[in-house]
Amino acid sequence: MSMPTHSVDPHSTKNDGEGRWSTRRIAIYALFVALAIVASFIEFPIFPAAPYLKYDPSGIVSLIAGFAFGPMAAVLVSILSWIPHMFADPLGSIMAIVVALGLSVPASLLYRRFHSRIGALYGILLGAGCALIVALLGNLVVTPLYANISVEQVIAMILPILLPFNLLKLAIHGVVTFIIYKPISMLVKR
Repeated sequence: MSMPTHSVDPHSTKNDGEGRWSTRRIAIYALFVALAIVASFIEFPIFPAAPYLKYDPSGIVSLIAGFAFGPMAAVLVSILSWIPHMFADPLGSIMAIVVALGLSVPASLLYRRFHSRIGALYGILLGAGCALIVALLGNLVVTPLYANISVEQVIAMILPILLPFNLLKLAIHGVVTFIIYKPISMLVKR
């Protein structure tokens, strides 16, 4: 009587052979984190009324990681990509992390449930809505500490500056992600 043989991923860090945290997957996550770190340092103004507010494309990387590997990848990339900034700009880094999580986690959760182009679109829209709320509420807390201004002054900035800037930023993240996520996720999953 012969024993059944099971195919085991030699690079797996689990004993059950599923390979969920395989060496390959850890390496791919590390590549996403590295790409998001680099993207987080590419900052430029996109809103003429407030040139001091800078756009960076790291949120796109978090979204793509979430779509390709699920919400845990979105969480890891969103958090780890801003760790290098924590030393120089802790408040800005916390805001960036919270907004990235608000965008990528709901989007990847919905996309996981409805794994299609329309699921990706709705996921991006849901994530953008969540991230917008998080960004505006976060600005009420962080901006007075960061810029040494009153909450009332921040409230006065919401409609003319903070809302349009964040809408534009999230629109860029969403459009670029929607265009490139499928080819990139197919390439990564090879």
